[in-house]
Amino acid sequence: MIYYLAHYLQEQAAGTEWADALSVLRVFRYITVRSAGAALTALLLSLWLGPRMIAWLKELKFGQNYRDRAEEQGDLKARILSKKGTPTMGGLMIVLVLDFTALLWTQWNELVVLTLLSVVVLAGLGFYDDYAKITRQSSAGATSVVKLTVQTTLALFIGVYLWRLPATATLITEVHVPFFKHPVLTGAGLAGLAVAVLTIVGSSNAVNLTDGLDGLAIGCTVIVALVFLIMTYIAGNAIAARYLQVPHVPGAGELTVICAALIGAGLGFLWFNCHPAQVFMGDTGSLALGGALGLIALLIHQPFVLVIAGGVFVAEAASVMMQTGWFKLTRLRTGTGQRVFLKAPLHHHFEVKGWYESQVVTRFYILSIVCALVALSTLKLR
Repeated sequence: MIYYLAHYLQEQAAGTEWADALSVLRVFRYITVRSAGAALTALLLSLWLGPRMIAWLKELKFGQNYRDRAEEQGDLKARILSKKGTPTMGGLMIVLVLDFTALLWTQWNELVVLTLLSVVVLAGLGFYDDYAKITRQSSAGATSVVKLTVQTTLALFIGVYLWRLPATATLITEVHVPFFKHPVLTGAGLAGLAVAVLTIVGSSNAVNLTDGLDGLAIGCTVIVALVFLIMTYIAGNAIAARYLQVPHVPGAGELTVICAALIGAGLGFLWFNCHPAQVFMGDTGSLALGGALGLIALLIHQPFVLVIAGGVFVAEAASVMMQTGWFKLTRLRTGTGQRVFLKAPLHHHFEVKGWYESQVVTRFYILSIVCALVALSTLKLR
């Protein structure tokens, strides 16, 4: 909106005495300026909206008064402070701030619209799941079938839309992997569509599984978003993309503004979500943010870089799949289910081992930063 307003004012002032005075508005053509503005706007808006959102959620009694999955499996010694009654659905704040800020600072195109659409749809799914948990006062929200159906339908819609649109078809038909200059697959429509679906659905659920400790999911999300802030800027800049031999995607630079808005909104939310948390993002936030990261990675030909950058998310999701799969297999073979980890997802395993919650979160941040650096190294190691 600011981009269009600045452009309109300059056009109207052309040839008048106001032209020189309004020439400063040209700075809003630069993605770097608008990204900085988006990050600052989102941060300040989150800090202003946070206390009001928390008070509103408390008034509606949208608190976590049900037993979460970890508590149902056994007492966690490391949880000194009770989380009962802490407002959830704080992801509403992140989504509202992210969408408003992105609409304010981006130059709208198909990539921007698809990203914001996915955020809204997945936030709606997460809201339904959170609301079901609150009203039933148990950990049983939306069924896994409902979640996967909505996520897969959204991912298929996005994948097919990109595939059928001539300007974006290569985002699906060409498959790129890290450390290789050229696509490993070309003309691979169905394979690319499968990668697109797995990227969006997998990322959405992986972030959701990571959201179990104060500040863990949002902090790691901000770190991954920083990686894609850099990568989207490069992908959208023809000269930089050619120099680093990465795919150039016209219009991808506007995703840099969305990443900046996500970072600002995430840091603002972390202010209230750090230990001891005043609010939880819930599935409303985690499903939406995970899906957004997956889609952004897809839109710049880098879905496999997300696997590296989001290594913590991958480990969390893998721990759940390994735990569930091994338990079912051993119960089928021996009659008694066995576990790989003390608890799953992985962060609860370390809690049971005696780590304090703040230790788990800080150490996972460190691992996430390491993963982010490895992901950025793929820009040069080709």
